[in-house]
Amino acid sequence: MFPDRRAALFPEGHPPVLLLVVDTEEEFEWEVFDRSATSVAAMSEIHRFQDVCDEFGAKPTYVVDYPVATQAEGYEPLRAISADHRAVIGAHLHPWVNPPDEEEVGPFNSFPGNLPADLERAKLSALTDAIERNFGDRPTIYKAGRYGFGQHTAQTLADLGYMIDMSLCPSFDFREIGGPDFAAEPAGPFWFGETLELPTTAGFVGYMRGVPALLGLIQSAAGKALRIGGILGRLGAFDRIRLSPEGDDCAAHRRLTRTLLADGVSVFTMSLHSPSMKVGGTPYVKTAAARDAFVESIRSYLRFFTEELGGRCVTPMEIHALLAQERRSESR
Repeated sequence: MFPDRRAALFPEGHPPVLLLVVDTEEEFEWEVFDRSATSVAAMSEIHRFQDVCDEFGAKPTYVVDYPVATQAEGYEPLRAISADHRAVIGAHLHPWVNPPDEEEVGPFNSFPGNLPADLERAKLSALTDAIERNFGDRPTIYKAGRYGFGQHTAQTLADLGYMIDMSLCPSFDFREIGGPDFAAEPAGPFWFGETLELPTTAGFVGYMRGVPALLGLIQSAAGKALRIGGILGRLGAFDRIRLSPEGDDCAAHRRLTRTLLADGVSVFTMSLHSPSMKVGGTPYVKTAAARDAFVESIRSYLRFFTEELGGRCVTPMEIHALLAQERRSESR
């Protein structure tokens, strides 16, 4: 899946760095795939997230999909932000709402890496052109919708001039729903070919975290029936956390961050979906109070990362430049 993989070594003693990545997309009922579901009304609320980033001088990365890139209601709020150099724009492929419309719509084909190579390329090419047309710059950062990186994706990215991929989600295995298996993938960055992988930050915490086979037990029919995952989590023995305000709170994020720092991880990625800025846009923000708490959890984590850890918020291209320089130094 990731050919010619090589370690991407961070400079020794460099402070930890944080990326903020927004899957910037239409509102849709998750697990229901409909070519006509292209509303981007939630983009009118994206300022709520951007305002928090501005407080900390952080430049988030908005990976935008086709409905956002081609509808003024979607791209205009972001175009103003990116023109002010307060954010970076990348690409995010949702196949079912991205032309050409040749595949059967359904769960399997919702992972772009499952598409035939020529169709995956045609869809990403159409998206890339739309972003360049409406934002003024050709994107070089990609994150597959639903983490759907496939066997042909690496070559497609290289052919279309992408320099950075952000599709990997460590410790997660999506095969049960037709997606890729990232359970054994590393939490830190690496090179594949000339492309830099900057994974979503996720991992295991707890005193039994060194037994990843527990995940299979937890996800088995018996494990689910006996609620083994919940029991182990409450005991502080074994828990899987993703660095996202969608599903885990700031205390969990701090715990995951400190665990990964102790493992030598220096690059962290917090991710979320743009519809979470709108009440009812995702299951995580059903009320205005829940939306406000959601935004505050992002602010709390940024305060923790920058003030307690002394970390820095950076863009993917800043990390690419730093790691490319380290790679050149190693080769001399």
